[in-house]
Amino acid sequence: MEIEIKSPLKGGEFIIKDSKPENIFTPEDFSQEHIMMKESVQEFIDREIWPYKERFEKKDYEFTKQCMQKAGELGFLGVSVPENYGGMGMDFVSTMLVCDYISGATGSFSTAFGAHTGIGTMPIVLYGTEEQKQKYVPKLATGEWFGAYCLTEPGAGSDANSGKTKAVLTDDGKHYLISGQKIWISNAGFANIFIVFARIEDDKNITGFIIPNDPLNGITLGDEENKLGIHASSTRQVFFNETKVPIENMLAKRGDGFKIAMNALNVGRIKLGVACLEAQRRVISNAVQYANERVQFSKPIAHFDAIKEKIARMATSCYVGESANYRAAHDIELKINSLRQEGLDHQKAELKGVEEFAIECSMIKVGTSEDIQNCADDGIQIFGGMGFSADTPMESAWRDARIGRIYEGTNEINRMLSVGMLFKKSMRGDLDLMKAVMDVTSEIHSEKSDENNDTDQILSLERQIIKNLKKIFLLISGYAFQKYGQELDKNQQALIGLSNIMIEIYFSESAILRTVKNNKKGADMKYQTDMTSIYVFEATEIVLKSSKELIANISQGNEQLNLLKRVQRLCSYDQIPDIISLKNRVADRVIGENEYCF
Repeated sequence: MEIEIKSPLKGGEFIIKDSKPENIFTPEDFSQEHIMMKESVQEFIDREIWPYKERFEKKDYEFTKQCMQKAGELGFLGVSVPENYGGMGMDFVSTMLVCDYISGATGSFSTAFGAHTGIGTMPIVLYGTEEQKQKYVPKLATGEWFGAYCLTEPGAGSDANSGKTKAVLTDDGKHYLISGQKIWISNAGFANIFIVFARIEDDKNITGFIIPNDPLNGITLGDEENKLGIHASSTRQVFFNETKVPIENMLAKRGDGFKIAMNALNVGRIKLGVACLEAQRRVISNAVQYANERVQFSKPIAHFDAIKEKIARMATSCYVGESANYRAAHDIELKINSLRQEGLDHQKAELKGVEEFAIECSMIKVGTSEDIQNCADDGIQIFGGMGFSADTPMESAWRDARIGRIYEGTNEINRMLSVGMLFKKSMRGDLDLMKAVMDVTSEIHSEKSDENNDTDQILSLERQIIKNLKKIFLLISGYAFQKYGQELDKNQQALIGLSNIMIEIYFSESAILRTVKNNKKGADMKYQTDMTSIYVFEATEIVLKSSKELIANISQGNEQLNLLKRVQRLCSYDQIPDIISLKNRVADRVIGENEYCF
């Protein structure tokens, strides 16, 4: 039976309000159904994917397709597809969980899986007519057919709405002729169905189409791209030359393509985030096992503090990333359920539910994609010279991780989006951000400060620090508004700096809430408490650095000096935690278990 959890805050509202530990979802709250699904996916990966990792590295695209078919036979491709279209119709947390654990063995397979189940299938589920859903979705849900998503063009990457692919209505008004070039199309080599975006006449926005892959209908594929990583993920250019598409294959309405693309990306971002977690767990476990076996200077290298520091850092980022991902996933799920109770059908409810937490989706994509990259880098370092060899798993893990910071919108774009969306929600009246800014500014100028009244409770210092970091964000946002006004969204470095602060707040708070919640339930959270303390301490340093850079940009003279003093004070600990000892303790636990164990 699933734990009952109260309605969450609105999307982005975490920056102005505090959440209660009991009001968030954590991996420890997984239902029995969740656990069974997790174990089923892990068993599939261990049996069908991990032993054959080398085949993926040798660019065996056919093998990727075969593995996808097996995943379809087990129902994994249809987890988020409603039952009436041949799927399993499971909740949002379940779909996240499958994305998480299916992504641990190789980036090639996880990319193929994500491209098919997400952007290759869900646009039809969420925007298709009933006829379109009945025709295409059941075969996509079972793996009889595979999908691909054709958005990116040579001149249209991050600026997706600037695509040049054209759709021209035939004289009889029954078909569109699609002509154009799409690049970096995942699954192109074995896709049966393309979701294609094209512009009709001089429309402001692009339009979506469902196009079966038929070489006799003006569709040709480029050669497989030579990529840094995800070697067995089929990635090709797709060329359309007056490809004839029935008008009934238009997805949603004319000009809705950009909306479809953006909403698909919201889902894709949080699922990309969660797909980095099992990769982290496996990298950590492999690195620890090697460190326990590798003897130098008459003892395993795992016994050296320099190695322990890396292991602790890797484990900490994974624990915190889990906390943020599943917190957001369940918040989305609750919003979907609430909208369905209000009368919306499942598809519209899911669209609006994910859209509500688009800020969190962007932050999670950024945070966890960078965590897996750093984790894999530390893994290579622990392996030393062997880590640089393709004969060990670290080399491919690092290469596969690198794409995460690029697709589903670059991390730079997502950083700016997260802050931009927060400000837009404020201007629409969805969040009372400006009142929070004024309250904090007034409080700080009056030299008032909150007293820490829960000093006897677990992570009391860290909880106070997070309250202070939120004040810093609001304070600096207010000054940034004063300087730039409506032009703030054009100052990219300022947006990125504010985003860095916001991401660290969300991830830190998620870890604190998870640890406190499970501690209250009686679980032994000693090591989790250590990891949370480590993360918050280091997050505070990141916030301080970003704040200094922003203050230097938005203020001068005495005002600048006063702001710096206030921010420095808000980032100060009453008692600095012994980070070195905490890291050694966390590392010793992981080393003793010989795997990631949290």
